[in-house]
Amino acid sequence: MAREITKIGVIGLGTMGAGIVEVCARSGFEVVGIEMDAEAVERGREHLETSTSRAVSRGKMTEEDQKALLDRVTTSDDLAALAECGLVVEAVPEQIELKREVFGKLDDVVAEDAILATNTSSLSVTDIATATRHPSRVIGLHFFNPAPVQKLVEIIATVITAPDVLEDVRALAGRLGKEPVVVGDQAGFIANRLLLAYLNRAVAMYENKYASREDIDAAMVLGCGLPMGPLALLDLIGLDVVYAVLDTIYKEGRDKLHAPAPMLKHMISAGLLGRKTGRGFYTYEGKGSGKVVDDASTPKASLDGASLRPIGKVGVAGSGTMAMGIVEVFAKAGYDTTFVARSEAKAEAALAKLAKSLDKGVQRGKLSQEARDEALGHVIASHSLDDLSDVDIVVEAIAEELDIKQAMFENLDEICKPGAILATTTSSLPVIQVAMATNRPGDVIGMHFFNPAQVMKLVEVVTTVSTSADVVDTVTDLCGRIGKRAVNCADRSGFIVNSLLFPYLNDAIKMLEAHYATTDDIDLAMKAGCGYPMGPFELLDTVGLDVSLAIEKELYLEFRERGFAPAPLLEHLVKAGYLGRKTRRGFRTYA
Repeated sequence: MAREITKIGVIGLGTMGAGIVEVCARSGFEVVGIEMDAEAVERGREHLETSTSRAVSRGKMTEEDQKALLDRVTTSDDLAALAECGLVVEAVPEQIELKREVFGKLDDVVAEDAILATNTSSLSVTDIATATRHPSRVIGLHFFNPAPVQKLVEIIATVITAPDVLEDVRALAGRLGKEPVVVGDQAGFIANRLLLAYLNRAVAMYENKYASREDIDAAMVLGCGLPMGPLALLDLIGLDVVYAVLDTIYKEGRDKLHAPAPMLKHMISAGLLGRKTGRGFYTYEGKGSGKVVDDASTPKASLDGASLRPIGKVGVAGSGTMAMGIVEVFAKAGYDTTFVARSEAKAEAALAKLAKSLDKGVQRGKLSQEARDEALGHVIASHSLDDLSDVDIVVEAIAEELDIKQAMFENLDEICKPGAILATTTSSLPVIQVAMATNRPGDVIGMHFFNPAQVMKLVEVVTTVSTSADVVDTVTDLCGRIGKRAVNCADRSGFIVNSLLFPYLNDAIKMLEAHYATTDDIDLAMKAGCGYPMGPFELLDTVGLDVSLAIEKELYLEFRERGFAPAPLLEHLVKAGYLGRKTRRGFRTYA
């Protein structure tokens, strides 16, 4: 028979604990909040009043509802106040001995059938449970910050958690308006295990001076639709918190990808913990502020126009989806653009598709009829590369195969005028190997647009060891002129976005492969817990499992890191022809 829980206790009234109190009180439960002393109790009460007052000011709660909520909450510095609670949630600092001490004391306070839950984000729930005389009633209940807003709750069942405890907590999560996922007792659970490994890789990228902090963050926001860039998110969470969780995960699995980047430890030692100290990867207006202010690492003045090559005419080699998206971008920006298809018929078909795309823009009110006509007037369709002889820049957007691209660049080298910039849109191949197919490697650069090019704002500008400085400046400036945000990086597999995104996707596949969680639960955890627009398996099926496997193989060959080796499950699915949405079956089956 299910427990009838009417009163809930919360131990620890910091930001997270006060948030859990608010969640429970909003759902009609009586709540008892506990802190170590009267001063801490008062701070916790202030957290709760501030949060609910903010909800009132935003019209999400009435003053009457706020008063009723606060009346349901009592606070104390005495654990004995928890005696009548059917569920107690511990939300004290992430220290195993402190949590075990709290749970050991609860045995003598609450009834034998009361459920004890820990909000730990990384520590072993089993280790915490064994501090009590009744470990079968202990469970993990991991809320996400801010608890009143985030919908996800990870429920962690240990090997000794009683089945009825699990079912009662799952039902309770629903009553709290949360979306629960049930997982086993593994450090980091779902969300933190996937999220923090990705954040750690971003730190390593910045530590190695591969790209600026601004470019890394912009790349992941604009290229993947994430709510925050990784370095800004680290500052929000707190570098000390992230380090502690990563260290716990690493000690459990000994996977080098979870070993905290050295830079994290150095910054923590210097007291640079993020927003809460006013400085982390970025500098903030003050302690606790989210407003970034300029510092010594802030990018300085704009490009010097004298160092730029003139760009008047643009060429695009290719007539596929990506190529025509790029043509549309340049044409809308007012550049005369010639694209080259493999045949006259393909050129005409591509031009018709471009006209249709522009017509859609008119129908949706995003483009005037005059702007549509003007853009189309800038475009010339061709099936001869010789028509690119007078352009100032050529953007190649053909098949992602090195030998095909090299052959194209050999031709462009012969055809294009001296000083013309030759750009490749490759997403994974070495740009330098494309450049060396020409006699002018200094004029060759990577210009990686994201699909659909006419919508996505990001362009990765990829510089080889041979690329001339004025070519880099010209292409970076050109991106701004066509309404794109350029991020600059060096020539290595994956550039910024794919080298951070695809190891994360690979980690998710390994988690599924280990039967730790289902595709649905992993996708839900990353969407509801981290605010991602798509879960990893939704994204893999959309990108294509064959494309994903090819990128992961390139990353593994580049970095020779064991953790980057493609998950066997991904390889098996590709061999079976299950490539995602395009074949109607991948990690999921589609109608």
